[in-house]
Amino acid sequence: MDEALLDKQATFLSLDLDDRLLRALGKIGLVYPTLIQAKTIPLALAGKDVLARAKTGSGKTAAYCLPVLHKILTTKDDLPINSDERYLTRALILVPTRELAEQVTKYIDDLTKFCGKDVTTINIANNSPLHIQAPLLAEKPDIIIATPARILKHLVSRTINISQSLETLVIDEADLVLSFGYEDDIKGIVPHLPKIHQTMLLSATLNQGIESLKRLLLSKPAILKLEDDKEESSNLVQYVVRCTEEEKFLLTYVILKLRLIAGKCILFVNDIDRSYRLKLFLEKFSIRACVLNSELPLNSRYHIVEEFNRGVYDYIIATDESDKMGETDSKEEENSDDGDNNDEHEKEKEKQSKNEPTESDAAKETKKGNKSSKKRKRSHDKEYGVSRGIDFKGVAAVINFDLPLSARAYTHRVGRTARAGRRGMSLSFVVKEDIKTKSTEYRKEEVVFERIAVQQRKKGSEIQPYKFDMKQVEGFRYRSNDALRLVSRNAIREARIKEIKQEILNSERLKSHFEDKPKDLHFLRHDKALRPEQVRPHMKHIPQYLVPKIAGIAQADGIATTPNVGFVPFNKVTKRRKFHKKPRKGTDPLKSLGKKRTK
Repeated sequence: MDEALLDKQATFLSLDLDDRLLRALGKIGLVYPTLIQAKTIPLALAGKDVLARAKTGSGKTAAYCLPVLHKILTTKDDLPINSDERYLTRALILVPTRELAEQVTKYIDDLTKFCGKDVTTINIANNSPLHIQAPLLAEKPDIIIATPARILKHLVSRTINISQSLETLVIDEADLVLSFGYEDDIKGIVPHLPKIHQTMLLSATLNQGIESLKRLLLSKPAILKLEDDKEESSNLVQYVVRCTEEEKFLLTYVILKLRLIAGKCILFVNDIDRSYRLKLFLEKFSIRACVLNSELPLNSRYHIVEEFNRGVYDYIIATDESDKMGETDSKEEENSDDGDNNDEHEKEKEKQSKNEPTESDAAKETKKGNKSSKKRKRSHDKEYGVSRGIDFKGVAAVINFDLPLSARAYTHRVGRTARAGRRGMSLSFVVKEDIKTKSTEYRKEEVVFERIAVQQRKKGSEIQPYKFDMKQVEGFRYRSNDALRLVSRNAIREARIKEIKQEILNSERLKSHFEDKPKDLHFLRHDKALRPEQVRPHMKHIPQYLVPKIAGIAQADGIATTPNVGFVPFNKVTKRRKFHKKPRKGTDPLKSLGKKRTK
């Protein structure tokens, strides 16, 4: 945790937390609380409703977990050991995604390491059927972690009753909960809550949707706005590159292979097929990367994030499906540009309307794609989310390989780096007009990028053009094009099926064997080559003559360096040996020597 975020005027000891929790915090290495923790914990312990906004990586999870755990431990200490009131569900934590649910569960496990069996926690956000989770809920765990849709199913089916026992309701990433379409689920949960209970809403942003939740759930709340956009923008450096579709792959290959970005990177794409295409492309140059998308089992997704945080993997290709979850820009955000920008958008729309197909053509295309889209929708996880909430640690850079479809999604993506006071950078590819393909996608991306640029300007940050000499990259173009030709649609489809089958097997192993032997997890890798037979050995290394003359690249990975041996002539120069006749047997060497002298 960066020292700039810590409130050194207070310590966790001064917050009057339970000794068992203080011991766990000491083992984790936390002494001073962050600002959000120092402000939220006393209010929560006093029983007040809290609405808190703080930037990503500021410690919001501990801000609500510690008071919840302290209240449970204090209540149980005052009860007899044989009392039935010790076995009641007292806290419900709602999160938008299953990945975040796993993360919160692990964090609570770390905090309750010295609590023994006094605190029981259950995570029901996974894909397990209701009848399997019902016996676990019947044991009345102290804390339930779930998504709004999952807990509502249990409340409706009456496998759990919290109308009398619940003391604290927590909604983490509240704005994302609303954008994922959980508003109706939360309204369905409210009738099952007791009339008197404490509610805590925590989020990175506050919008009109949060105001509606505030009126629905909170009573005279304490509102904390601790986000400092100027500080956050100073730690994040944002770049943009305008290039063609082919040049996206070329520049990604050069940046990763030459290690122009030092540290771990997340590469965001907009589609699952795109993620596998990029992975197969990078495999051709022996650049290993993990794929993270909604088709993979939850155990595998969580394990990939954990291994990435430990430093096992350097690159993750993540599919951002926030647009499918309903997370788009509001009308106010779309119309927030200046008048000149609006005029440009209108002109672009007029151009697009001329090139748009007729309704009949569009209807035919949708009918053709209905069957394939239905099949894909079945395998997708509706509660998947990777651009928000997940705690990616030590991310040096975010590469928007595909530009997001909304300015809000862009903010969430770049928020994966420059966390907890650290510095980071983002690089976004914006497709420009390509004469070869004659595609009109660049017009849509320009509209979205203008909206992103305006939003970032309001926060006090500027997206700068990424300056580099394209001539030095030209030498890599033929390699990039050759590798890209090998990544066909059939190859992507086969790789996608192979990856899913492999991760399903991995998920089962994670569930059984590796649950008992956590140290064996490092043997299970997620960045294996999907088509190893097509990886050519000579593509692994970069010839020295292709390396740009930039300081620091000589130590990059995969560069075939040669020692300085000086000038090497075309013809090999050798010294001629003089031919000496062997003396005949029986001759006196002294006499022969005298004969030569007389001559």
